[in-house]
Amino acid sequence: MKVLEDYMNDPSISHLQMPLREVKAIRLMIHDETKDMTSSEVTAYYKKGLEDIQTKHGFKFNIAASAK
Repeated sequence: MKVLEDYMNDPSISHLQMPLREVKAIRLMIHDETKDMTSSEVTAYYKKGLEDIQTKHGFKFNIAASAK
């Protein structure tokens, strides 16, 4: 499995300035992690990430009822 540093050195984004390169690298990493998932698996992936953020930082996001 590739780590963020591998994505940061991707030739397709090496010309970008550092803050944008980091964002693009994270997007590439998430794409690779989710590309073979079903839509319900992707939804669970993002919900788990949201729950991790909420737990780590001690706050709660207000998610619309239609998104649950």
